[in-house]
Amino acid sequence: MIPPLRWPAEWESHSATWIAWPHHQPDWPGKFEPIPWVYAEIVRALAPHERVEILCHSAAVRADAQRCLDAHGVPSARYRLHDCPTDRVWLRDSAPTGVLTANGDVTLVNWGFNAWAKYDNYAMDAAVGHTIAQVTSLDRREPQRADGAGRVILEGGGIETDGLGTMLVTEEWLLSDSQIRNRGFARTDYEKMFAAELGITKTIWLGEGCVGDDTHGHVDDIARFVAPGVIVLAYEPDTGDENHRRSLDNLERLSGATDSQGAPIQVVTLPFPRAVMMDEVRLPASYANFYIANDVVIVPTFNDPADRIALSVLAELMPYRLIVGIHSVDLVWGLGTLHCLTQQQPAATQ
Repeated sequence: MIPPLRWPAEWESHSATWIAWPHHQPDWPGKFEPIPWVYAEIVRALAPHERVEILCHSAAVRADAQRCLDAHGVPSARYRLHDCPTDRVWLRDSAPTGVLTANGDVTLVNWGFNAWAKYDNYAMDAAVGHTIAQVTSLDRREPQRADGAGRVILEGGGIETDGLGTMLVTEEWLLSDSQIRNRGFARTDYEKMFAAELGITKTIWLGEGCVGDDTHGHVDDIARFVAPGVIVLAYEPDTGDENHRRSLDNLERLSGATDSQGAPIQVVTLPFPRAVMMDEVRLPASYANFYIANDVVIVPTFNDPADRIALSVLAELMPYRLIVGIHSVDLVWGLGTLHCLTQQQPAATQ
């Protein structure tokens, strides 16, 4: 039986990558100036492999994007600028999730968005899905709670799939009493919703995310599929580091785990960089926040000896893709990096 919907893996073919050009300076207090240039470098790395669609908050932001991209020599045919106001730039969470229908068409699953149940200014981000649907002419659906209490609140950084019906999420994100997304939802409610909206048949629940994660437990900072049956897990061996306890628990949960096909899962560990601090705040620096695009993987790097190890591990696991490091010490001051700011548009398979 062909499932009515299938959420493809990130390594499957994309039509485009969506980002939003940075403009909200409070997200990078005191360090905003280099951020647009980091974005230009991201576009420069992605553009040879797929088109980049860029949301611009205002005419001034659009002009800034154009200036930075021109300075980096990005061919204008490889990206498009779109007028669309945004509160922040984390499209992984505010933009829709692209899924495939049984006939191979792409549909946008547009979750409700409430700024991680933490911030008050999110009305513009919550409307991003409308713009993306208009630009792409793709169908858009808004998942509703079964109890009639409105839309399901969810963020793309909290969900991870192998494209074959297996999903990774964390209990900290969806089942804890902090930053509650869907009050009253239990584990079974989420699993039923994942099945209906994404075609998921096996959900693996990890424990906690990494230290410093503003979202309260997104999986894309700790565990990612890189191939069917293969997960990279951010692991901290230092017992004096809080990430040790968290990552050891997640490693134990994955040990012996199977995917939706009943096959065993291989776990490969990625290091964490040494703690990245700013104003006595620990930031969620993680190599697991990489983004897989057509023929290329962009990976956050942190001026750390572990950069080389992480890049090498990912290169061995994805040998047919270029592995490109993007300096992210400034970027992570905004409490997110490369996966957090990108959202793929899957290619139709018909």
